[in-house]
Amino acid sequence: MDFAATVMHDDPLHSLPPLSKDRAFWGMTATQFLGAFNDNLFKQMVLLICVDYVAANRLTSDPYQTTAGALFALPFVLFSGFAGWLSDRISKRRVIVLSKVAEIVIMAAGMLAFLIGESGSSQLLTFLLIVLCVMGLQSAFFGPSKYGILPEMFRNRDLPAVNGAVQMTTFLAIIFGTAICGIGKEWLEDSGTGLWVISLWCVGIAVIGTLTSLLVRPLPAARPDLPFTPSCLAIEKHTWRMLIQDRPLMTALLLSSLFWFAGGTLTPAVNAFGKNQLMLGDSSTSALLACIGFGIAIGCLLGGKLSGGRVNFGVARIGAWGMVVMASGLAAVPWLTSPGGGMAVRAAALLFVLLGVSAGLFAVPLQVFMQTRPPAGQKGRMIGAMNLINWIGILLANGFYWLCTRAFTVSQISWTFAVIGGMMLPVALLYRPADEELT
Repeated sequence: MDFAATVMHDDPLHSLPPLSKDRAFWGMTATQFLGAFNDNLFKQMVLLICVDYVAANRLTSDPYQTTAGALFALPFVLFSGFAGWLSDRISKRRVIVLSKVAEIVIMAAGMLAFLIGESGSSQLLTFLLIVLCVMGLQSAFFGPSKYGILPEMFRNRDLPAVNGAVQMTTFLAIIFGTAICGIGKEWLEDSGTGLWVISLWCVGIAVIGTLTSLLVRPLPAARPDLPFTPSCLAIEKHTWRMLIQDRPLMTALLLSSLFWFAGGTLTPAVNAFGKNQLMLGDSSTSALLACIGFGIAIGCLLGGKLSGGRVNFGVARIGAWGMVVMASGLAAVPWLTSPGGGMAVRAAALLFVLLGVSAGLFAVPLQVFMQTRPPAGQKGRMIGAMNLINWIGILLANGFYWLCTRAFTVSQISWTFAVIGGMMLPVALLYRPADEELT
């Protein structure tokens, strides 16, 4: 037996079944789908309640969606570095399972908030914002292990397809979570049933997600001897050194943060756009957000297919141009017809789908590159650094959205979409890294 054959024989990943028959793949996919569904269902519920509170108090700016988004993002900024260190220090599977158990408790706390808080009151809003912040903390610990386990659990050549599937199902979760939230909120309010019922659904989903996490393949810790240092609370010093020395990796990380900055600005803007500018209800407004998720799911699947077993930055450039064009086009939608008119709504829905497709095409190559580029012992910490930088972008996006509501007011918020398109224009014009083969 030659050396290459010996290496392949000794490599445990070489003997893995095809993805379609790998229960660990399906278990991980289902686990992250259910977690993302819960996150988006509960978070959209809180955001819609914030929009209602702003309308009821006749405010021209929107500090409450901004506060909700910031409180969800803050734990990622504070704890992503530590979570990345922890995901290399102990088994990533263990972190995943414990995070799902914590999700059950947090969703139960959300149900309690609805039961003890009066509908439409500032007290209820305060309780929900606290639960949302704790939910962000749970997700901050789940994220590095969720993404860091993929290159440990699957062959490198399968990672574009795995990431495409994981990203696709993540955004399918966004579709269903946001859409069901809007429909459920309207139905429960019309029927006089309390919104606590939605949190009860979330508890059940968290239980199912905990069970599917047990299907994830057991793996040893990547670095069981990894010491803790204060730098692990942010970006660990060896990870910083790697990023400084590897310019393409640093660039991909910063572009990933810009992508999530744009996404963090987009979510509250769509809620204000639908309810205050197009004069839509909760379900139709949530459906517009679901259109973005639907588009991203398609874009992620296409991104994995078009990458062809390599990191294909040409796919990312196509996505960047699509984001520029579609986001800019959305700024003109309210002037197509009167508020609530069918033409404006249909045009917005189509543009949001195409914006999502473009975003998915842009995201997949960057994600694969940041997973495969670092050495094995650095992958968890690299994903932790990615989460930290991305969530700094999202945290800043909430302040930026508030500035947009001050500049344009919530009744003219569609101009924010043109600003997002302008942000992506330099990326579309200038980002030209070489593709990389995956073996």
